[in-house]
Amino acid sequence: MDGAGCGAVRSTCPYCGVGCGVLLTPDGAGGLDVRGDPDHPANRGRLCSKGSALGETVGLGHRLLAPRIGGQEVDWDTALDTVAERFSETIAQHGPDSVAFYVSGQLLTEDYYVANKLMKGFIGSANIDTNSRLCMASTVAGHKRAFGTDTVPGTYEDIEEADLVVLVGSNLAWCHPVLYQRVLAARNAHGTRIVVIDPRRTASCDGADMHLALQPGSDVALFNRLLVEIDRAGALDHSYLTHTQGLEAALEQAALDDETVTGLDTAQIAEFCRLWIGTEKVVTIFSQGVNQSSSGSDKVNAILNCHLATGRIGKPGSGPLSVTGQPNAMGGREVGGLANMLACHLDLENADHRAAVRDFWAAPFVPDRPGLKAVDMFRAVGDGRIKALWIIHTNPAVSMPDADAVRDAIAACPFTVVSDITAATDTARLADVLLPASAWAEKDGTVTNSDRTISRQRAALPAPGDARPDWEILAEVGCRMGWREAFDYQSPVEIFREYAALSGIAGRFGRDFDISGLQDLGAEGYAALAPTRWPVSASRQGGRFFAEGGFYHADGKARILPVSWRAPAARTAPRYPFVLNTGRTRDQWHTMTRTALSPRLAAHLAEPFLEIHPQDASGLGIGSADLVKVDSPQGSAILRAKITDVVQRGQVFAPMHWTGETAPSARIDALVAPVTDPISGQPESKASVVRVTRLQAAWYGFAVSARSITPTSDYWALSTTRAGCRAELAGLETPSDWQTAARALFDLPEAELSSVHGPGQGVARLAFRENGRLVAALFVSPTPVAVMRDYLATMPDAPDQSLLSGRSPADVPDAGPILCSCFGVGVNTILTAIEARGLMSVEAIGEALQAGTNCGSCRPELADLLTMVQAREAAE
Repeated sequence: MDGAGCGAVRSTCPYCGVGCGVLLTPDGAGGLDVRGDPDHPANRGRLCSKGSALGETVGLGHRLLAPRIGGQEVDWDTALDTVAERFSETIAQHGPDSVAFYVSGQLLTEDYYVANKLMKGFIGSANIDTNSRLCMASTVAGHKRAFGTDTVPGTYEDIEEADLVVLVGSNLAWCHPVLYQRVLAARNAHGTRIVVIDPRRTASCDGADMHLALQPGSDVALFNRLLVEIDRAGALDHSYLTHTQGLEAALEQAALDDETVTGLDTAQIAEFCRLWIGTEKVVTIFSQGVNQSSSGSDKVNAILNCHLATGRIGKPGSGPLSVTGQPNAMGGREVGGLANMLACHLDLENADHRAAVRDFWAAPFVPDRPGLKAVDMFRAVGDGRIKALWIIHTNPAVSMPDADAVRDAIAACPFTVVSDITAATDTARLADVLLPASAWAEKDGTVTNSDRTISRQRAALPAPGDARPDWEILAEVGCRMGWREAFDYQSPVEIFREYAALSGIAGRFGRDFDISGLQDLGAEGYAALAPTRWPVSASRQGGRFFAEGGFYHADGKARILPVSWRAPAARTAPRYPFVLNTGRTRDQWHTMTRTALSPRLAAHLAEPFLEIHPQDASGLGIGSADLVKVDSPQGSAILRAKITDVVQRGQVFAPMHWTGETAPSARIDALVAPVTDPISGQPESKASVVRVTRLQAAWYGFAVSARSITPTSDYWALSTTRAGCRAELAGLETPSDWQTAARALFDLPEAELSSVHGPGQGVARLAFRENGRLVAALFVSPTPVAVMRDYLATMPDAPDQSLLSGRSPADVPDAGPILCSCFGVGVNTILTAIEARGLMSVEAIGEALQAGTNCGSCRPELADLLTMVQAREAAE
């Protein structure tokens, strides 16, 4: 499975937790051809738009190639000595809890293991947490409370076997498109029903039989009602309930909840309950809409309660399934990468577990209490308790709630180390020491996906410059801090074998995670390791958990927990009348450090936006394409208004992706309150309160350039194009001279200029050429600029008069905004084909243009276009 037999390197996609297999073929010029691996069980050859575009993201233009201290390049010895000495000095002066690691689901399992061993076993603090805290910590807490361990009971194959799939707080169509295609395949194969539970009408609703648009945070009330109806309908599995305890108290508590807090019609709730109860094979898939809540752990347990009460767990086609957002969030959970966990699903609070890990590592000390979870960790950085901080492959200055305060805390920390592949992130710019790490396609190790499948990431390209693997960087610091014997690793397979051996100790404690069957894997076996679902031990191989009970509490029984609905912590009021929901877009991921490098991904939604209901927009005097200012008690943002009824009245939605590098006024987590679930510590990222006002901009602009630019206007949003870059701009004050302002924007003091100025002072159009070639253009208006953006972004070879009109010539078709990123098909191309060829279905569009035939995540948008055309024709 190393790809040797097929001319390609078999590896794993670096994006979400689906864990898709990829085939990587170097092109000989530093690039990669990337295809889906038809033999990988997670994706069977399919890739989403992001995975398909991976080959566009591996260039060196953005890479950090050498260590830096204070912005100056240094050699590795100097950098590593500095890190080791400063951490050692801080620990000596202030104790082990004065330092912290903040790591990432981007790390390979071997990297994660070394980081956890260094902090918990040798530094002697549990102050290591991960950005997975923002993703799935509530699921971990819910699993542990119900099952006794953080165990995913089922597998992806359950999706194909289910007769009902319920998506709770999961826009699977956009965030996990390959899994969504498996859901649709099940529907087409044997009529699987689909229910979406989400306040917002997402792309996942397109194929759904039912959409329950509940009020934010009311999931517990809905699933408590389901639990009560299960009891009333006589659908309890009394035989299975002998493997559980707590049902009576859970039912008593559930009956007290008022279902009206969901905002759903009583008949709709009843229909959902009848469908769930009446369908034996039901899979409930849940994600961030459940986890990112101040009651996230209770939401998870409310879902698990229903599956446990009916015995619909661990059986083919039945069970709860948490889908994770990062490629190795699961691996991080397995190695104990969270501040409240030990490696291999052992418990930090258990003295026997601590002693076993300490003895196995030959460590001086293993802490007996949890460390600081992410939000508390950065509070401690801010108030000075944390004095040395190491951040690895994540961007907390953007992604943490109350992001402005986090950014300021990192900036003020006495010593901050950042390991990353680029220096161009909000967080990296705050570092005292920058360490260049190997990137995906350069590093070697393992990751675990959402259904417990361990897959290999393999190197297909050499690491550039002085970049090193993360495990090597961490181990070398451990050696220089005085623990050479514990960290003298020479390869990732050594780390993997040690980790697998430790899991055998966990297995002997009766824990679920046991891959001790792999502890003797040699270098060749590791190199060839095929996708493998854990556990892998002498007694068990893969499979599902809990069909016959066998839980991991001391008595072997699951806990059905009494939970009750709690409203989100922030409450709307006249000053802040809207609830802010945040999330992902289809073609971007996290803070766009990788995806923003791809022109085709940037072309889908090139600018940050705020979805707002038409009636709310009308009441605020907000028109289509206006910019809006969004304020919360924590911070503010400027976003483009997107007026749509996919959000309910009183609710707004904004994507999480934009940063100080791409749109500094759109760092949406600066608006999110640092409120957390009291059990999991996961932030409530989907229910902050805000007010929205129309931005009174003096001017609006659109710019294209063949070179990179760094705007300074009050609002700007920058994205990559195949010809260079494009930018949306706006300002509160109009420059006195647009020619001077444009030359400064593009850094073109001597370029040839052609310009057109409209009536009044607010309209200007300027084109710059060097040696007759267009290198930049700026279009300015006192209202949102109306030009053919996607045509102009190609930097067309057109006469100035035509170019400055902002429209494509009649003989040059404008494809319009990209809708299908996989095949680069624009909206105008699709509309023309629908009308000219009489296309009547999404399938017909796919057959004619290929759009929607790869990952399928654009199919809901294709359906919307068809509906729009049909409605227009009916009106005519």
